[in-house]
This record gives sequence, structure tokens and C-alpha cells, in this order.
Amino acid sequence: MSNPIKRLLSTNAGIGITLLRVVTGLTFAAHGSQKLFGLFGGYGLEGTGQWMESIGLAPGYLLALMAGSAEFFGGLALVIGLLVRPAAASLIVAMVVAIFSVHWASGFFITNGGYEYALILALISGTLLIEGAGRFSLDRRFSQ
Repeated sequence: MSNPIKRLLSTNAGIGITLLRVVTGLTFAAHGSQKLFGLFGGYGLEGTGQWMESIGLAPGYLLALMAGSAEFFGGLALVIGLLVRPAAASLIVAMVVAIFSVHWASGFFITNGGYEYALILALISGTLLIEGAGRFSLDRRFSQ
């Protein structure tokens, strides 16, 4: 396996990062499925796209597709532990956009619609970007 790919997949993290990765991945996948498929009370691509347009994010449908895909497929990547670093990078971008375009004006606390939750998800994604997928992951298996 080539050096850059080996570096991308390598990890020294232990079981704790695996637990964090799986729970965070399930959370992201659930949020993405709301945007993409309308599951769990979500609005699907059409509704999410219309909402994004209403807050000034255009083209709404395309951005809903991008955000939903980053969350859903990035979340699945975290759950199975495959290509965790690229997935984490895309999730960081999605959360930074959410923080500044949706939540910033409402302050910190989520109870007021603030950015607290998105910040924590971005921080966890940043941790996974730095540490890798952990001991129990496909990334680790493929990097050996």
C-alpha cells in the first residue's frame, strides 16, 4: 500500500475513540437521513432545500443534497470506520456552515437554537480527523 494512503488510514487511537466514532456516526447518519429521505421527522430534500433557500442559502436543493450526503454518508463512514479522516473533514465543513449560517445569531445554547450542538459535533469530528478511526475500524485493518 502506498505511503499517503497508509498515512490516511493509520490510527493509534484505542477503544474510546471507537465508541465516540460510532455514536457520533449514528447521530450524523440520522440527521442526514432527515435531510435526504425525510426520515425521523425530517423534510427530505425538497423541504430542506426550500428551508435553506428561505434563510439565504442558495441553491437550496443542491446545498441540502450536499449537507445531507455529508451527514448521512459521512456518518456511515464513521460507524464502519472506513475513510474516517475524509469523512470527518466533510462533517467539520458541514458543521461550520451550520454554525455560521443558522445558529450563530441565536448564541451558544441549543435551548435557544444556538450553536452548542453543532460545535460539539464539529469538535468530535476534528478529534477523529486528528486521531483516526481507532483500534476497531476498517481503516486500521486496511492500513496494516
